[in-house]
Amino acid sequence: MSVAIIGGGYAGMAAAVELAARDIPVTVFEAAPALGGRARRVTLNDTALDNGLHILIGAYSETLRLIEKVASKRDHFLRLPLTLNIHNRFSLRAPKLPAPLHVAWALLTAEGLSSTDKRAAAGFMQAMKKRGYRLEHDCTVATLLADNSQVYDLIEYLWSPLCVAALNTPMQRASAQVFLNVLRDSLGAGRAASDLLLARMDLTALFPKPAADYVRARGGQVEAGATVEGVTPDGKGFSLQVQGHQRHFDQVICAVAPHRAADLLADIPALAPARRQIAALQYEPIHSIWLQFDGRLTLPSPMIGISDSPAQWLFDREAICGQRGLIGAVISASGEQVGETQDALAQRVVADLAKNFGPLPPLQWHRVIAEKRATFSCTPDLARPAAVTACKNFFLAGDYVASDYPATIEAAVRSGVTAACLIE
Repeated sequence: MSVAIIGGGYAGMAAAVELAARDIPVTVFEAAPALGGRARRVTLNDTALDNGLHILIGAYSETLRLIEKVASKRDHFLRLPLTLNIHNRFSLRAPKLPAPLHVAWALLTAEGLSSTDKRAAAGFMQAMKKRGYRLEHDCTVATLLADNSQVYDLIEYLWSPLCVAALNTPMQRASAQVFLNVLRDSLGAGRAASDLLLARMDLTALFPKPAADYVRARGGQVEAGATVEGVTPDGKGFSLQVQGHQRHFDQVICAVAPHRAADLLADIPALAPARRQIAALQYEPIHSIWLQFDGRLTLPSPMIGISDSPAQWLFDREAICGQRGLIGAVISASGEQVGETQDALAQRVVADLAKNFGPLPPLQWHRVIAEKRATFSCTPDLARPAAVTACKNFFLAGDYVASDYPATIEAAVRSGVTAACLIE
């Protein structure tokens, strides 16, 4: 039996590792030079960056399991207890207490909220827990919060930042049920589940590259820079057109981004229903701004939010992974910034840095990476395609495939594991 995996991002490499562990021959095709998909390494001026700034959390159990499987004994993360710090506006930090006391204590001791607001936040979490984090009918996050008496400061400094960070969708359009799923598995789970995990290395080195080494060591193949141009059933499996050559495989896992998947499904009539669901997806952008300063620039914490700025979160890369003078800034659900020039957006963020933290060293260079289709728009009652398709032995994987989670690294990894388990 031979298996092709189209796409060497987190979903594809998760599927490849699971299959390699079962001694199933697998070949991974990745069009880009670097593995990782929308969470991959980008090199600029000999500096390893990421095409998107991603935060992992302790609840990402499958991602952490597979990272440990392929790259044990490495210091992968700067691990912080749940910490939300919006400079000079709001601060919340969970102590090392058993769940659920850690969240209750964090909410009741948060700075920047009134006593009434703190009780309202704790009451909201308790109410959601009592209903099992389930809604009878999905609605927007904004509606859910309004129905549960969450006032402006709570929304502005707590719930909205969490919603945008997790779902990459503004709360006025975001699915309340998916948001509750995230709260259930993070704030509502064990103490370590809400920890913030900041990668000490680029996102290709974190998992996809060691995953490729793992697959190759077990007889599999990982081909980067190899574009699959088409897939057609050929009677006994599938014929993949890879850069002008036909390659035959018994089973296929399609683990590319959804807009690319729609193109690959076009020549398989049985996949028309899945293709229609994919075509109906709408997308949210993310802008990642990288700022390299000539000299040390230390932020008050490795990850800190700022208000009145297009950037929601700043990352001190020296504190996280030793990259001196490098600051990363992320703008999630960043539709307003689409079309803005790199220079203008970078200079706006530099000005906001100076306004919040004082004089800065000279700026050596900057890079703005705009992922216009970074994630699907996670709206209420969204129909997402299943891993199993109407075409026998053809499976889907990716952060957009049906699951409890929004488009996150963990959703991608879980989908890859699910697809691998369907291979027989």
